[in-house]
Amino acid sequence: MTVVIGRADSGEDAPHARIGEYLALDGSEGATVALDVDGPHAVSVVGKRGSGKSHTLGVLAEELARVRGLAPVVVDPMESFSGLGSGVSDDGHANVPATVIEEPAVPASALDARTWCDLLGLSPETGAGALVWQAATAAETLDGMADHVAASDAPSSQRRAAGNHFRLAASWNVFDPAGLSATELASGEATVLDVSALEVAPRNAVVAAVGEALYHARVTDTVDRFPWLLVDEAHAFFDGIAAGALTQLLARGRAPGVSPVVATQRPTSLPAVAFSESDVLIAHRLSSSGERDALRAARPEVISGVFGERAPGAPLSGFVGGTRHTAGTTLLLPRSIPPDLPNLPVHTPFDTSPVKK
Repeated sequence: MTVVIGRADSGEDAPHARIGEYLALDGSEGATVALDVDGPHAVSVVGKRGSGKSHTLGVLAEELARVRGLAPVVVDPMESFSGLGSGVSDDGHANVPATVIEEPAVPASALDARTWCDLLGLSPETGAGALVWQAATAAETLDGMADHVAASDAPSSQRRAAGNHFRLAASWNVFDPAGLSATELASGEATVLDVSALEVAPRNAVVAAVGEALYHARVTDTVDRFPWLLVDEAHAFFDGIAAGALTQLLARGRAPGVSPVVATQRPTSLPAVAFSESDVLIAHRLSSSGERDALRAARPEVISGVFGERAPGAPLSGFVGGTRHTAGTTLLLPRSIPPDLPNLPVHTPFDTSPVKK
């Protein structure tokens, strides 16, 4: 038996991604748990460090890459997903086609003027910030933006400040006119963006640019495949300039067919929209009352029913994602109706289908 979450029924005919099995309190495995991939979703994965979040994302990325019409893109801030491109999976089976990009770069034009000001820490109401805004609006490349500033008739102090900030951005080596495009990212194989060597600002710039590119490519029908953007350690990006792009995907991405998946060990650091807009929520080892309260505030109709009458520290029935965990440490909270969680609301499936298109 396979329980497909994110779908009003548990039928196995439509495409789905296997992510594990239900795990009873005695350690025995039950029904297979799969995620519906016949339409777009917004997914949140939470749990403390070492509880299996990254493993769940890796299993999901492999499964997504096997489905015709999908394009998984994984943001890897901890160098956890390099194995996706190794050719052999942990269980010895042939791995899915995957490319690991160790030095991702994006076009400077992928960020709008407001984002450029935020990235460089300059208010557009200041002289230097206004120059950055004008340059980002007028030029397509980082060199072009710097040239625009140098040719400006603004006071020399403002030109110098704006120019210094653009030189700082150039030193990050993440901006390239031939950088990643949505067409490349939607090539049909899994793409891993290794941003582990980047500082906070440049890695946020990469994620913001990729998120915007995927969203606008689907809005304009530039790509036929349906992207899934999987972001590990998502709290680090919601704290930076990538927050706007990620929030846009959570709130509006499913309409054009982009599915965001955000994973974090700090659910209290994510905005409420990350949970209120997620139609699938996977929680690993939620031991902290603060973490539970954060989820309860965003999804009271689900969390209160599951946690409300449970004594503190009591074990939770759940599912095991690919490898065996200690029984009772993982909880799955989908909006479809799996066994043993009878009071969850039913999720209506989307009309957009990557297979039917």
